[in-house]
Amino acid sequence: MFKSILVPVDLAEVEVSRAAIDKAVAFANASGGQVRLIYVRSILPVTFMEFVPPDFDAEQQSDSEAKLKEIADTVPLPKERVSTAVHMGAVYNEVLEEAAKMKADLIIVGSHRPAMATYLLGSNASTIVRHAPCSVLVVRENHAGES
Repeated sequence: MFKSILVPVDLAEVEVSRAAIDKAVAFANASGGQVRLIYVRSILPVTFMEFVPPDFDAEQQSDSEAKLKEIADTVPLPKERVSTAVHMGAVYNEVLEEAAKMKADLIIVGSHRPAMATYLLGSNASTIVRHAPCSVLVVRENHAGES
């Protein structure tokens, strides 16, 4: 059974991650496992660095950690079975690195329904699926009227 579950969360689109978090909770409840939420911050292009305050990175890190903790606090598991991590870099690289580091049994990724751009350009979810060191479950967000 899956005891160590990693769930990437996009703080800009939490609703996409919500179905993945719910699935992770179900697996964790069935196995007595733990859930780790991860958010990956984008790297700011060097050309913008002169336009941001000196403490920009620290503020962004702190803000991201606070927002992810708010989400973690809503996860209906005992607090000692839910953890968070905020990284900076490419989403799929950081997720795969965290999965390896924590020896994840399962990565549960929330994803939009596929669109033509996704098929042509690929996505973080598809890269995670192809390169993950463990099982991966891709969960689509629910839409009104769907079961």
